[in-house]
Amino acid sequence: MYKHNICFISFFFLFFFMLLNFFMMIYFIMNNMMLFIEWEVISFNSMNIVMSILLDWMSLLFMMFVFLISSSVIYYSKSYMSSELNLNRFIILVLLFVFSMILLIISPNMISIFLGWDGLGLVSYCLIIFYQNIKSYNAGMLTALSNRIGDVMILMLISWMMNYGSWNYIFYLYFMKNDYSMKIVGLLVILAAMTKSAQIPFSSWLPAAMAAPTPVSALVHSSTLVTAGIYLLIRFNMLLVDLIFLKMLLLFSGLTMFMAGVCANYEYDLKKIIALSTLSQLGLMMSILSMGFSDLAFFHLLTHAMFKALLFMCAGVIIHMMNNNQDIRFMGGVSLYIPFTSLCMNISNLALCGIPFLAGFYSKDLILEMVSMSNLNLLIFFLYYISTGLTMFYTIRLLMYLMINDFNLLSLYSLYEEDYVMLKSMFMLLFMSLISGSMLSWLIFSYPYMIYLSFNMKMMVIYVMLIGLFLGGLISNMEIFSINKFLMTYNLSMFLTMMWFMPSLSTYGFNYKFLSFSQKLSQNIDMGWSEFFESQGMYKILKNYSIINYVYQLNNFKIYMFSFMLWMMMIYTFMFMI
Repeated sequence: MYKHNICFISFFFLFFFMLLNFFMMIYFIMNNMMLFIEWEVISFNSMNIVMSILLDWMSLLFMMFVFLISSSVIYYSKSYMSSELNLNRFIILVLLFVFSMILLIISPNMISIFLGWDGLGLVSYCLIIFYQNIKSYNAGMLTALSNRIGDVMILMLISWMMNYGSWNYIFYLYFMKNDYSMKIVGLLVILAAMTKSAQIPFSSWLPAAMAAPTPVSALVHSSTLVTAGIYLLIRFNMLLVDLIFLKMLLLFSGLTMFMAGVCANYEYDLKKIIALSTLSQLGLMMSILSMGFSDLAFFHLLTHAMFKALLFMCAGVIIHMMNNNQDIRFMGGVSLYIPFTSLCMNISNLALCGIPFLAGFYSKDLILEMVSMSNLNLLIFFLYYISTGLTMFYTIRLLMYLMINDFNLLSLYSLYEEDYVMLKSMFMLLFMSLISGSMLSWLIFSYPYMIYLSFNMKMMVIYVMLIGLFLGGLISNMEIFSINKFLMTYNLSMFLTMMWFMPSLSTYGFNYKFLSFSQKLSQNIDMGWSEFFESQGMYKILKNYSIINYVYQLNNFKIYMFSFMLWMMMIYTFMFMI
């Protein structure tokens, strides 16, 4: 009974805060307000510790989305994790995670941003290793070590900001803009954001983090952990002008988008396909941000959060139905057994592709039209449009494998009743996946973007999507003979499947060296020389002294007399000297 109470109470509070944030955000936008609150925690003589909070329409809107998704996830977990013994531990970890994200969103101060940033990294590690097996531990360690790089960048940024006299970066943005040292601040922020948002070469941790329970994936990989880096860059966007680093970021994020799209087409693990699609969308947000359109990046961040959380939830229901199997080759004909979940899955998938008038269309179409209008080179243009086509490609492939194909090995045996607790939380996000795009396009932009392009350029997105749809259907209907032809390009397929060998490089390349070095340090210094000279050595010396002391303290009359005479002689000698 207690388990379900904690779920319900958490859901109620999060939902209440979501509504509160929604009404505050509307009020702030209408009155063009910004609230800066300083709360003095400790004041002692001339030293005072102050907690700063920045509330504007952006932070309130983002918090509203985080609260909405986390409340849905907790309600969903009530059913999904019902067989879990430590459900209350799980819920508390999720709440800690949400709290860390909120701290990051409302902070105008680098120290409190770092607390939220590091909290996200630590709690995500605890959530990834929740199932406590070797695979989870490896994934958790890879995630933690990759994110530590970003944490170090933030620490370096904090120490660099000592030059300015305060850590409230919000006051110094204009000053930094004209300062030469802005380049250092900009570089550190970009590197930190790249690790947190899993851009190349730090991409390998994001698919590995799928070892976490599905509700965690729905929360972490839609609106919180991976979007923290993008949110930080949006806040610092004033600095990010005319930087050579931005050109590099544009290239890396474009390649991330392309690489994730290609890998998702080779992947057979249901959750990893969705994780790779998240990676692709993060690349899209990062690249449009590096072109200077921070409002578009924020718009896509919010619309993407809705349908991606829903997609993960649907995947969780299907994995439950398949007796905890995640391989899409064993699935098929799912829509006959779980029609409502299939409805949610199809709509969220179509929103991801950017089908007109769903949430994803409003942000994605706007981004691609801005790219078409800007004077960038052909490589970036092709990376954007090919990645959009690949999104359609893997989505149709997923739908063919799950919904349309015949029954396969497992789906014959799974007569599964849909869970209405899960469905309620999914329908809440389904409604938002339908309306959030148009709602946000009216809320966020004070004037509409009017983009003038030729007819074919306007229709380019639709053309690319149709090609992706056709190819995805073609790939999914292949016979065994046509699959044999892929053996001719086996090495290329291996390279594309393995995320361009990034997991191998980051696991056996960098991390392996550091971990083996730390193991040697531990054996030779902690358990070796320092043990011999410090703890064990001191222990042996003190032990010998205590033995001598013990012998001295035995009731031996001769020793007492001798010591008494010695003391008396010393005292007399001292007195005569005076």
